[in-house]
Parts: sequence; C-alpha cells; structure tokens
Amino acid sequence: MRRDAPPRRTLLLRLLALSALVSLCSIAATAWLTARTTTGAIRQEQHQVLTDQVRIYHELLGYAATHPDWTGAEPTVRRLAADTGQRILLATPRFEPVVDSAAATPAAAPSATAAPDTAAPDTATGRTNLPRTPTTTVDPLSVDLAMLPDAPADRIDARAVGPFRMTAAERAAMEEAARDRADCLRSALGVEATVTDDAAGHPVVNVPGGRAASGVRCASPQVLDAPTGTESAALADLTGLVNACLERQRIRPVQLSLSLRWTPSLDREQEQVVSACLANSRRQQLVRYVAPPVLLFVGAPSGTAEPAPVLSAPHRGRVVEVAALVLAVTVAITTAVGLRLSRPLNALTRAARRMADGDLSARVTATGRDEIAGLAAAFNAMAERREQLEELRRAMVGDIAHELRTPLSNIRGWLEAVEDGVVTADGALTSSLLEEALLLQHLIDDLRDLAAADAGELALHREPVDAEDLLTQTATAHGALAQASGVTLLVDTDTATAGYELSADPVRLRQMVGNLVANAVRHTPAGGTVTLRTRPEADALLIEVADTGNGIAPADLPLVFERFWRAEKSRNRQSGGSGLGLAIVRKLAELHGGDVHAASTPGTGSVFTVRLPLTASGTGNGTVSEVTGRPA
Repeated sequence: MRRDAPPRRTLLLRLLALSALVSLCSIAATAWLTARTTTGAIRQEQHQVLTDQVRIYHELLGYAATHPDWTGAEPTVRRLAADTGQRILLATPRFEPVVDSAAATPAAAPSATAAPDTAAPDTATGRTNLPRTPTTTVDPLSVDLAMLPDAPADRIDARAVGPFRMTAAERAAMEEAARDRADCLRSALGVEATVTDDAAGHPVVNVPGGRAASGVRCASPQVLDAPTGTESAALADLTGLVNACLERQRIRPVQLSLSLRWTPSLDREQEQVVSACLANSRRQQLVRYVAPPVLLFVGAPSGTAEPAPVLSAPHRGRVVEVAALVLAVTVAITTAVGLRLSRPLNALTRAARRMADGDLSARVTATGRDEIAGLAAAFNAMAERREQLEELRRAMVGDIAHELRTPLSNIRGWLEAVEDGVVTADGALTSSLLEEALLLQHLIDDLRDLAAADAGELALHREPVDAEDLLTQTATAHGALAQASGVTLLVDTDTATAGYELSADPVRLRQMVGNLVANAVRHTPAGGTVTLRTRPEADALLIEVADTGNGIAPADLPLVFERFWRAEKSRNRQSGGSGLGLAIVRKLAELHGGDVHAASTPGTGSVFTVRLPLTASGTGNGTVSEVTGRPA
C-alpha cells in the first residue's frame, strides 16, 4: 500500500498566509477607523438631532392643538431648547419670527427687505443663521407624516378637540362616573380596571386583557357613554357641516357619533366622500381653536459642526509605507518561527499516526522548555498511560469473566447435582450456595459503587465523625476476620489527634477504612500485626493502616489502586479479593476531598495512608488497644 508523503511546508505556508492576512487586515482596519471614527460620531449626533427634532415637533404640535395662538409658547420653546441643546425658531409662513429660543427678548418682525426663503439673522445675539429651509411646519390640522408616521389618517392631531372640550363640571362628572364603573368592574368581575384619559382628554375605563363586562350593569352608563352637553352641541355643529358638504355632493345626510362614525352605511365611493367631508368639516370647526401654522427651524446654537475627516494623499501614502514595512517584518518573523515549529510538529504527527495504526510504543524526543517541548512531553505521557490502560483493560476483561465464572460455575454445578439427585439440598448445600451468591453480590456492589462514583452520582451524607470511634468500630467489625487469620489487630490513637472530628459520610468512611483493613489482614501471614493509627498534618488528618505482611514490589506499587489488579496473579481467593476494594478506597477518598497513597518495603510490610480534611473539636489522651474479635 502506497503511503502519501507528509506535507513538509503546509504549516509554514499557513502561518505565512495567516500572518500576512492579519497584518493587512489590521492595517486596513486602522486606516479605515482613522477615516471613519469622526464620521460615525457625526452620524450618531445626526441621529440624535433627528430624534430631538421629532420630540420638539410633537410637543409644539400638542401646544398648537390646545391653544388658539402662540402667545404663551416661549417657555415651552425655551425648555425644549435647553433639554435638546438645539436652537428653536418659530416663524410665520412669511418668515416673520414668532418665538426664538436664542433671543434675549421676544423676536421682532423682520424688515420688508428680508429674503423670503431664508430665516432672519439673529442680530440680538450674533449667532449663526439657521438653515435656509424650515425643518417642518407645525400645523395641528395637517400633521407631518414624515415626523409622526402614526398620525391619524385625516392628519388632524388627536389632541385638537376644540369645541368638544368639556367644561370643568362635565369633566368632574365624567371622571366620577368612570371611577364608579371601574369600582363596579373590580367588585363584579374581579378585574383591575383603571381610569385614564385618551388623547383627546376624555376619561376612559381600561380593563386588562380586553375582558368585556357583558352581563354586568355598572355605574352611570348614561353619564360615561353618552356625550355631554358640550360634546352634543359640538357634534351637532359638526354633523351640520358634514351634511352641508354631502348635500353639495348629492349624497344623503348621515348621523355622526361621538367616535366620528356615521350611519347609515353607504357604498365604498360614498364612504370616501363622507370621510373627505368629515376631515374638511373638522378643520373648518377646529380652525378657531388651534394656533395658526408656523414654520419650525431647528439647528445647532452655533456653527460648530465640522466636516467628516478624510485622509489626504500624503497620509494615504504613509499608511501604504507602514503597511509594507509591517508586512515585511511579519513575513520574516513568521518564516523563522514556522521553520522552528514545523520540525517538532512533524515528528509529533508521525508518532500520532503510528499510535493510530496500533503502535502504542510510539514516542517523540522532547527537547527544550517551550510549548512544543511541553506538548511532546504530554504526548509521551499520554502514550505511556494509554499503553498501561490498554494492558489494564485486557486484564480487567479477563478478571471480570473470572470473578463471575467461578461462583456461577459452583452454583450451577451444585444445582445440577441436586436436579440429578446426586446430592441432597440440605442446609449445608444451601449455605454453600448462599456464600457463592454473596460473593457475586459483593462483586456487583463494588462495581456499582465504582460506576456511581465515576458518574458523579455517589452522594455523601456528611456529618461530624470522631476519628477514634471510627478506628475502634472498624477494628471491632474486622476482629473476627483477624482472629480467624491469626493476625493481631491494633488501634493506635495519637494524643495530638485524639478528639478530632472529620466532616464525612460515616458509612462510606467505614467502608473505605474497612477495605484497607480487610486488604491488610488478607496479605498478612499468621502471627503478623495490622495497626490502625491517626496523625495530624497541617489541616488534614491522616488515617494509616499498616501491616507486617510480605509487602509490595516497587514495580507493582503504582498499580495497587487500579481496578481488578492484584499482586497474586493466580487470583486465589485465599490470598486475594476481587481487586476492586482499593479502587473503591481511592474513589471514596477523592469524593471526601482527600487522597490515598501506599508505601511498602518488600519483606517488611505496607502502609496505606488516607488523607482527609478535618475540623478540631478537642483533645484527648492517646491509647493503644488490641482487638481480637471484641471491643478493646
């Protein structure tokens, strides 16, 4: 099979291309930002100016809709000018100033020779003239849709009510009726009805969610729903104007309601004529009650606006020179760095391909102290760990099969013998089968605990645990096993740690120490000793289980906490367990925020040390007690 030659310069070329692209983009972005920053600021300012213009127009339009002239508009104009920082000038259609926010006194009429297409200069303050063309026209009977797109279809401001404005007595009666209806709706329907004013200043009752008050008769409908005397008179006058217009169009008269709807219904063409007559009649009726149209000029208070900055030809040449210099330096540095990086990376690539092909012995030479050397060292560690895990995986599969096969074979053999009538299912056989089942249950429980710990689902129920009591209880629980094996079990408590408490799960902590004790007793010959002791270390408590057994070889010591690993390769149950006990100890120690490690001298014995965080609760006297199947 032909193997493709690995690319030798791909990384270098990519680094070169990337650095060149980054350099060009950074230089171009810098030049663009230099040219556009001021322009963007000016555009933002222009947007704010447009927003201010809409606000000014809306408030002045409301003033015009509720006042017959502009006599008292100067405070409103000056307030808007102070809020927005703009100069506001109102002028008649003949460019005669009406109100000027920049004038110290009310503006006077211009001379007869003033140009008809420009605003009069502000000679009183010496400020710059406003734009030659007005911003818009303030006319409540002809709203500028460019300024207020949400204006009514007839372009008459909703705040212009004119003769429909209620008297103080009528409004008081209307507000009282609205409050009574809101109270009724709240008590009858349980809804939070509120009273507000519509755009025309008419009190209305609002119900959340548009819930209807059907079937409920609430207070004063005749007052709240029917037109007042003032509104009836104005509505009759408006109806007469509309019908006079319709008569000229040879259309039968209509009857208007307070909501400006009419009856009877007409065809589409006639409806359009009625709408036009209604709009014209409303303007004819309202013209006496609203301020006359004025031109609105909005501009900066002084000529401070600056043009957007543009790079000149010398500046553009300078940018090109700097870009070329940066590009050349970047290419040179990238070439040198790329050559240095590509060699060790190619070696890592070849080693990774060997591992992908199944060669777990692939390694790379790690030289230097830079990131590439660190990557090479990490790769070697990963490869070595993977090789160890692969060996452990193969051994674990065989170990699990062996651990399950032995008790299952025994159970099956005895059950077949009972079925064939060879043996009798007496108490001894039942006890033997139960013992084999317990072995299987113990193995399954260990595997379940490990799986739960790996998945982070093994919950701890922490509570204060006394270290002395823990060791004593554990030694008592394993006293019978030690006595049967001819092993002396001792509990040695240090005076410096007596009375200390651990924040731990007592059940899991006894399981952890119990596994260490069982392992020590199993590997200690008759006549030997297993000692449980504690000693302090900084903010932790060390629990040690020491034995006088045969010890562990240095090559095997790093593997003692691996699953299904046992020094006794024959897997004889008289000299070794399932191989999961120490793995469970490590997991439980980690869950408690601690750790466990082992030290051993072949021929002398081993010491397993669990390090756990502690909290001090007192002091006591150290003792040494011997446990031989009963409490010391």
